[in-house]
Amino acid sequence: MCGIVGYIGDKQASDIIIKGLQRLEYRGYDSAGLALFNGKLEIKKGKGKVDNLRKLLKKEPVKGSVGIGHTRWATHGAPNDINSHPHTSESGKIALVHNGIIENYTSLKKELKNKGRTFHTDTDTEVIAQLIEEIYQDGQNVSFQKAVRLALKQIVGTYGLAIVHSETPDRIIIARKGSPLLLGLGDGEMFIASDASPIIEHTKKVVYLDDGEIAIVTKDGYEVKTIDDVSLTKEVHELAMSVEEIEKSGYPHFMLKEIFEQPNSIADCLRGRLDVKNHSIQLGGLVDVMDKLIGAKRLIIAACGTSWHAGLVGEYLFEHLSKIPVEVEYASEFRYREPLINEDDVMLVISQSGETADTLAAVREAKQRGATVLGICNVVGSTIARETDAGVYTHAGPEIGVASTKAFTAQVSVLAMMAIMIGQKKNTIDPEYAERLIEELDRIPGKVKQIVEQSDSIKRMAELFTYAPNFLYLGRTYNFPVALEGALKLKEISYIHAEGYPAAEMKHGPIALIDAMMPVVVIAATDHTNDKMISNIEEVKARKGRIISITGKENEEVIDLSEFSCPIPETEDCLSPLLTVIPLQLLSYYIAVNRGCNVDQPRNLAKSVTVE
Repeated sequence: MCGIVGYIGDKQASDIIIKGLQRLEYRGYDSAGLALFNGKLEIKKGKGKVDNLRKLLKKEPVKGSVGIGHTRWATHGAPNDINSHPHTSESGKIALVHNGIIENYTSLKKELKNKGRTFHTDTDTEVIAQLIEEIYQDGQNVSFQKAVRLALKQIVGTYGLAIVHSETPDRIIIARKGSPLLLGLGDGEMFIASDASPIIEHTKKVVYLDDGEIAIVTKDGYEVKTIDDVSLTKEVHELAMSVEEIEKSGYPHFMLKEIFEQPNSIADCLRGRLDVKNHSIQLGGLVDVMDKLIGAKRLIIAACGTSWHAGLVGEYLFEHLSKIPVEVEYASEFRYREPLINEDDVMLVISQSGETADTLAAVREAKQRGATVLGICNVVGSTIARETDAGVYTHAGPEIGVASTKAFTAQVSVLAMMAIMIGQKKNTIDPEYAERLIEELDRIPGKVKQIVEQSDSIKRMAELFTYAPNFLYLGRTYNFPVALEGALKLKEISYIHAEGYPAAEMKHGPIALIDAMMPVVVIAATDHTNDKMISNIEEVKARKGRIISITGKENEEVIDLSEFSCPIPETEDCLSPLLTVIPLQLLSYYIAVNRGCNVDQPRNLAKSVTVE
């Protein structure tokens, strides 16, 4: 989950690398470093954020037009100066940066130590540099490029790598297996990065590396080969994002910006797909697999984190509107439990980045077992987008804040469109109801805007609960997943313990925790479960719990029973998660800010989980 940036050209590499690392810091911020050619190979690195590295370079500037940089999320070895990347070989002539995990590093390290090599770090990454050098120096007349290939053949695990050698200062070698890496193509210069955000201001032409590929990069071009030295021709892609999309635009945090962007991000997700006039939905990415979807005997949804919560909403949507049996799986568990899959099954994976390692592993497992695999993701050209049989982009725009917000509502929007569309084609949904849902979906962006415009009232409410030790979130049917998502957001960015439960399950254990110090967030959509939810609220109040309700403006009984309430516009039950989640995002944000937490870079977390 680390960030990699590289540059080769005629400009000062350090400036480009530092700015690029700052844009990638959401991928890891334990430590940072870079290696530059300045007549010799010079390395600057250390514990802490990229800004520490920037300050170090200001005091001790290093010039050079070729370099690689790294911002780390620690896996092996504590985040400290020594374990920071880049890592070098024993001679100091080879330096590399790495995203991923080397699973057999212990045995490789033992073997290299037996050959007399000395190690200085606790990382798995140092093994790669030492192994490459061992092969390069073994007297077999092996070129550096071949030494890299032979070393990678011995490695078990995942990697995105950028490698430099002091004997070949005119090139950078990069390699990928299970960890994203791309090339940005410039005029007399080339860029390397884990994703597009660091290079978008320099070029929009990119080449995505696939697993098992290696590229030899010079300032004038590149050559891509397989690990077996077979030359490849790669497609050049055009990036759709802009620099403005990855800036804060006056907001104090990316998370707040992205919460407030949701009226537009949902509208962008619906645009061109929702035909309100004809009461129809067109999802072009699914045209070729529509028969499979209509005939599916079972739909398996696999995802992680917030995307898993969106998948739970999808389960309710598909079973209610499309009458397809649905199972929602943690992608991280899927391939380890010998899942029963056949050719009539359809798997739908959900990932904001399209690079989530566990979700990608689930894709490959399902495809190997003969299932049709579809994807919902946000990043065009991502690995999941390339490896699935078909899919839908959410078009939410770049999401930089580690705690996902607009990705969730875009994912639910796509799931709602899919369920309605399939229901219409299967005739499992009443035509008038389908028309009503399509019209209401079209109104959702405006209703979300109404909610975010009332954020000051949620901000004031957050002040009262900033130091609560625990939170309980309760919801029913479509809003049970929203309760889980609300609790996750609070845990992620404020470090307050929070749990989400189906409201009826409260009596099966959690009610024991309720007292005057326990805020209970009740998501009470005005639906057929409203009376039951009112009973749950009464049970909480009887035990002195403090009720915060998220409910429709006309749900007066719930509002009257609540100590604090956030009334939201009324909507159809199955679309209510698109509205009820917004106040929960804002509540988490303001509590975290009040507690002095780093909202965009919460401790121990990174945005794209590209390692298992």
